[in-house]
Amino acid sequence: MSPREYDDGGHHTSVNKPETDRKQGQDPDRKPGPKQEQEPPAPPPKPPRRRLALYVVLPLALLVGWGVYVHWRQSSDASDTLKHAQASVPDVQVASAHRTSSLTATSLPGQTAAFESADLFARATGYVTQRMVDIGSHVKKGDLLLVIASPDLDQQLEQAQAQLGQMQAQLEQAKASLGQANANTKLALVNRNRSQILAGEGWDTKQNRDTQVTNYNVSSTGVKSAQAGIGVAVANVRAQQASVDRLVALTGFENVKAPFDGVITQRDVDIGNLVQSDSSTGTALLHIDQQDLLRCQVYVPQSQFTGIHAGLPAHVTIPELPGQVFKAVVSRSSVSLAQNSRSMLVEVDIDNRDGHLTPGLFVTVAFDVTRPAPVVVVPDAALIFDASGLHVAVVGQDSKVAMRTISIARDTGTEAELREGLDGTEKVIVNPPTDLSEGQKVHVLPEKKEGKQASG
Repeated sequence: MSPREYDDGGHHTSVNKPETDRKQGQDPDRKPGPKQEQEPPAPPPKPPRRRLALYVVLPLALLVGWGVYVHWRQSSDASDTLKHAQASVPDVQVASAHRTSSLTATSLPGQTAAFESADLFARATGYVTQRMVDIGSHVKKGDLLLVIASPDLDQQLEQAQAQLGQMQAQLEQAKASLGQANANTKLALVNRNRSQILAGEGWDTKQNRDTQVTNYNVSSTGVKSAQAGIGVAVANVRAQQASVDRLVALTGFENVKAPFDGVITQRDVDIGNLVQSDSSTGTALLHIDQQDLLRCQVYVPQSQFTGIHAGLPAHVTIPELPGQVFKAVVSRSSVSLAQNSRSMLVEVDIDNRDGHLTPGLFVTVAFDVTRPAPVVVVPDAALIFDASGLHVAVVGQDSKVAMRTISIARDTGTEAELREGLDGTEKVIVNPPTDLSEGQKVHVLPEKKEGKQASG
């Protein structure tokens, strides 16, 4: 069938359809349908600059808007948190600060030492022939410890004794000479007196009288000389006796004896060893310690030396003997403080007759020292140390927090003794929250709960 179409007046008009459709760009095989309106022509494309501005401005506006929103959100959250923190009242536990003037329990390290200790040196040169003791031997004062054979010293003693005998004989000879001089003087005196009488009566010559007088004077001088000789002889005897006594004392050192009761703690020689008695290079023989009574040496710091005095009781403990406490007493001190350590040496005497202790032990000495002044005590858990220093948080009657700066005089590990900062009537917060601030209101829990928890 030949293609048709209707004109505007409704008349059926024959048209060359394929050609017309081809001219209008339509598909010649498309079935005829109702008449369609002609589409308007497409708008011309926008310039490239407008598209670029649209692509940049829109993301930037979104980013700025998101940032404003986030900032507002954070400010709102911070404000809500601040309001919540200001509105919330934390629960706190408190403890009572108290003032005390009781004795201070002080524990200090120390070491034990023998009450008497001596190194025994050789005072006689010779060879060791006998040794009666060894390390660990318990001896009494005067017990024989060593025997030293010293032939040279023995010979010197014999020679000195022989010389002493010779000088004693000279002394006797001088005494005999004095007796003879006295007798001669008496005879000269008689002759002088007789000659003077006879010469006065004319029976004797004056020359003979003068001779008798001279003889008497010479005899008197002989007596004085004999007396001086006796003095010299006596002095020689005394000097030689001193030499003999010295050698006797030195030969006495051939037998080495214990100077006091004690224990031999060191042996430096054996039988056959040559020992020297030189004062500077003398040979050490033995070391002896008296252990029935021990000294315990303790260095007391300056902060506690005022309470240390003779007679103060002390208790000594040893790590290796748990559960055992040894009673002691302060016996002496150095009185002054050492400049390098600012501490005072104190010696405590320990009765060790049972032999449980020994010199050289590391011990702990406990004293109950009188305080020089009362102190305020608070728990260590109440201490706060931050950028502003050391302080405690005190709760007032209005349940508000007040920070008090303190100064610690002594810390025992569980409690702190304050030098200043509190007067002992305050309530301090134990284990305070980290965000606790000045003037913050708190809710105080009953203080008795702490005691129950501590006892449990």
